Amino acid sequence: MEKVRIEYTHNNSVASIILDDGKGNVLDNIMMNELIELFDDFSKNENLKIITFEGAGKHFSFGASVEEHTKDKVVEMLSVFHSLFYNIINLSIPTLAKISGQCLGGGNELALICNFLFADSTAFLGQPEIILGVFAPPASVILPLKIGNARAEELLITGKIIPAAKAFDIGLINGIFEDRETLNKGVDEWIEKNILTKSAISLRYAVKASRVMFNQVVTEKLAELERIFLVELMETHDANEGINSFMEKRKPIWTNK
Repeated sequence: MEKVRIEYTHNNSVASIILDDGKGNVLDNIMMNELIELFDDFSKNENLKIITFEGAGKHFSFGASVEEHTKDKVVEMLSVFHSLFYNIINLSIPTLAKISGQCLGGGNELALICNFLFADSTAFLGQPEIILGVFAPPASVILPLKIGNARAEELLITGKIIPAAKAFDIGLINGIFEDRETLNKGVDEWIEKNILTKSAISLRYAVKASRVMFNQVVTEKLAELERIFLVELMETHDANEGINSFMEKRKPIWTNK
């Protein structure tokens, strides 16, 4: 695979996915399709008890590719991106994100869909899409379900990026570790204690049961927000201006239309 690495540990019951594009681990179409290919493999693995996600290098992920948000590419990009979430829902295998450095935009959304999130003290999380004149469909559904509307709206409407300590305070992540080394060690111990002692099939039913309402809302509302993004938002001047100005490395000129 070109942009994703996979490692199996603990008698192949733990699948560790490493996002690795050599830069900011940007979720472009190549990386997303490689993830979907892995998810297909996971669906045939009865012994898998948990899937973990992490970023190679200093950062988890800078997010989805801005270049693939342009009007001529965004339909395909959103379809592939959102299929990641539907795949994770359908797998019903416990998922865990290990976050270091920047975890932004689509990268943060990939972390958000996970059952468990752990970070080290270098982590920053946020949904800065509004700065580009657009919104984040998966986060717009998932964040309110996880941390409540008031806290979710502060992140979604302002584009604010918060440190790991703040994310922990508002219930967004399960725990913080001092650095990458202690994060990896702590998560391994957590998995050994809380996951590996359980039955793989029972864990999948536990995930389905605990997320029965969550999955229904995400599935229904994500499709609705995808339509709003493509049919309404991308027909506005400012959404296209925000994307184009970012790629052209200039300040956007808003027309409020």
